[in-house]
Amino acid sequence: MNTTTRRRAASHTALALALATVLTACGGEDSTTSSSKTTPSAATVKEPLVATFDGGLYILDGETLKLSRTIELPGFNRVNPAGDEDHVIVSTDSGFRVLNAAAQTLTTVEFKGAKPGHVVRHAGRTVLFTDGTGEVNVLDPADLGGDGEPETRTYTSAQPHHGVAIELENGELLTTLGTEEKRTGALVLDKDNREIARNEDCPGVHGEAAARNEAIAVGCEDGMLLYKDGEFTKVDAPDAYGRIGNQSGSDVSPILLGDYKTDPDAELERPTRISLIDTETAELRLVDLGTSYSFRSLARGPQGEALVLGTDGAIHVIDPESGTVDRRIPAVGKWQEPLDWQQPRPTLFVRDTTAYVSEPGEKALHAIDLETGKKVTSVTLPESTNELSGVVAGH
Repeated sequence: MNTTTRRRAASHTALALALATVLTACGGEDSTTSSSKTTPSAATVKEPLVATFDGGLYILDGETLKLSRTIELPGFNRVNPAGDEDHVIVSTDSGFRVLNAAAQTLTTVEFKGAKPGHVVRHAGRTVLFTDGTGEVNVLDPADLGGDGEPETRTYTSAQPHHGVAIELENGELLTTLGTEEKRTGALVLDKDNREIARNEDCPGVHGEAAARNEAIAVGCEDGMLLYKDGEFTKVDAPDAYGRIGNQSGSDVSPILLGDYKTDPDAELERPTRISLIDTETAELRLVDLGTSYSFRSLARGPQGEALVLGTDGAIHVIDPESGTVDRRIPAVGKWQEPLDWQQPRPTLFVRDTTAYVSEPGEKALHAIDLETGKKVTSVTLPESTNELSGVVAGH
């Protein structure tokens, strides 16, 4: 097992906004080319959103939804907030790339490695997990605006696997355990990367979320594993196979929102129930929405509301304390989750009191006020979008 803290020393070269950029992958044999199609304005983009499409990225103004720039980037790309007001992390074929969304340009900062996976923001730190290498990189998003590459804390898992990691306020690092064939649980490291806790009672561990008072959870195929106040607690599902693979937390709520699947043999299970996990009592409650949803359907509102974008086209607003559906906000037309997880489907991204919802079938993107339930604005884009994210600061 390899642990180290290092400074990624490389010059941060400014890229001209209207010029093509060549991204060279590890080894120098494969290359990915990116270029811009839409000429950006001199001003930076306000509260930018970033949407992926087959072959690139759209950068949009978060207030008007105006398409500000198109960046060509072949391959299946994923996007996540970097944790500041300007940047978004882009998972590409060659590794994690840093996009300055406000300035509308890909930077030269890259964390190379096969199969870049989860990006987690918590306690002022952003953590990248590279599945193909098992490497964990922890960075301060405030360093992304500097002249060089950010200083990072790194940890290398015993074996590569599809994993996730999160750094706590006290410097502890929770990271998953597993191999390419089997995932079993999680361990916790102190600030010097020395193991201080471990639990391997979490088969198929996947995803993470943080609740109020820094209760951290990872999903299992038979419930959820909580880490709080230095100890692990297992929350059992009511079914022998009750998989919670995707979760969403809120700093103002002790209750986590999760998906819930019960058929291990399904080619694609389209569940109608969601899970609510109380991190203070270690209790799990199931709520039937009467409609299915996908892994890109879960989010939280500004007051800790649990939000789920259903295939009925509505955002279901759930009171996490009572488990009742308080409102259903019309968002998009009815849809069905595709069999291939990489194929486009309506996606929910929430920032402050605004819910952004993509509608790939119509090449549309909508901004909805969560307080009034009304659409603020909509836009039609040149291509159908897949993933949707944006800048989120102050986590």
